[in-house]
Amino acid sequence: MHVQTMARYNRWMNQKIYECCSGLSDEKRKRDMGAFFKSIHGTLNHLLLTDRVWMGRFTGKPFHITSLDHELYSDFDVLRSEREAEDNRIIEWVASLSPQDLDEDLIYTGIVNPVPRRYPLWFALSHFFNHQTHHRGQTTTLLTQLGIDIGITDLIGLPSDET
Repeated sequence: MHVQTMARYNRWMNQKIYECCSGLSDEKRKRDMGAFFKSIHGTLNHLLLTDRVWMGRFTGKPFHITSLDHELYSDFDVLRSEREAEDNRIIEWVASLSPQDLDEDLIYTGIVNPVPRRYPLWFALSHFFNHQTHHRGQTTTLLTQLGIDIGITDLIGLPSDET
């Protein structure tokens, strides 16, 4: 199923990014580099935050936040550990989905524009994985600016043990 592949891709890419970031000082990870969420740390934090918001919507267990740039964890090692746990949670959850589940409607109220929304689950999941890719792209750009090459990021590069 497509969503299972995307969940594995998400974990693979997050592992690559966090490994590259682990060699940076806290100061470099948190330096405002002009990105939408300012820094590498801010962007990684936003991804975990929004993944928890979406997983809350998907599972019916809301994760409430006050802003999209709310810092969950200031400590990189804690952020990394929580990212790994969330990626495993995503993989387990999508593995439980049936094709019929994907056609069901997801109803929720947006955060930025708080109006009720209704989308088929497959569409909301497409947004979920696309959002991750978008912000990881920003992170890889910031890493490149610091002279760090993350390597292959293409979905087609997903290792065979991950497919």
